[in-house]
Amino acid sequence: QVQLVESGGGLVQAGGSPRLSCAASGRTSSMNFMGWFRQAPGKEREFVAAINWRGDGIYYGDSVKGRFTISRDTAKNTVYLQMNNMKPEDTAVYYCTARVGYGSQFTATGYDYWGQGTQVTVSS
Repeated sequence: QVQLVESGGGLVQAGGSPRLSCAASGRTSSMNFMGWFRQAPGKEREFVAAINWRGDGIYYGDSVKGRFTISRDTAKNTVYLQMNNMKPEDTAVYYCTARVGYGSQFTATGYDYWGQGTQVTVSS
């Protein structure tokens, strides 16, 4: 089992630059990918970013490419999401996720463990 705990959400102004963190615990040695998804009210869960735990593969959703940066600290078993130039449409619950098996890094079904989510609200 892998446990994930997100932090860093809250209310931000448009144009702001918050950073989310996700700390993993448990069988972290089994992780091969970590990622972020988000879900706005009435919408499907959307892929935001993912990183290969080796660090040699980084992927972004089209809506955040060029504004968000995913990174990881293997010593702390923590993944970060630096979000810049925030827009009201970025408002959502952001979920951290981890994969220990096999699957697509772009789809929610490709991951095995999920955090509880953290709300990010962008005011205009």
